[in-house]
Amino acid sequence: MGDLVAPLEILGALLVLFGLVLALFILRRYLLARNGATFDCSVRHEYPRRASAWILGVARYGEDTLEWFRIFTVDPRPSRVFVRSQLFLVEWEQPAEQEINSILPGAVIVRCTYGDEKLDMAMTRSDYTGFITWLEATPPGIAPFSA
Repeated sequence: MGDLVAPLEILGALLVLFGLVLALFILRRYLLARNGATFDCSVRHEYPRRASAWILGVARYGEDTLEWFRIFTVDPRPSRVFVRSQLFLVEWEQPAEQEINSILPGAVIVRCTYGDEKLDMAMTRSDYTGFITWLEATPPGIAPFSA
């Protein structure tokens, strides 16, 4: 019986640790959602020689920025911040057959440029409608053109 106690204690400690990490993920997602409008958004950067993999994340609208957070991290800071004036929509399309399992179900691929960088975002059609509206909007009190 004594040989069984140590492995059970280790298993119990691992389950408690797993529960704490899961609770941190849930708390982080809740805190992100309560501070502004958020939506599920996977991102893929296109590097000059190869396309990278899709990274699951959550995007949050700011007044003039789009903050993007990786899903599988407990870091409270955004992984990327996109300034609205430098983010341009190129096109949107349905995902290719090999992409369907890499992104969320029902998502469309939104091709953008951010400065010199090309990036793809995957989001639902309703989130795409909100995204394009946000891209085209100018917050009140901010001139759309600089003098």
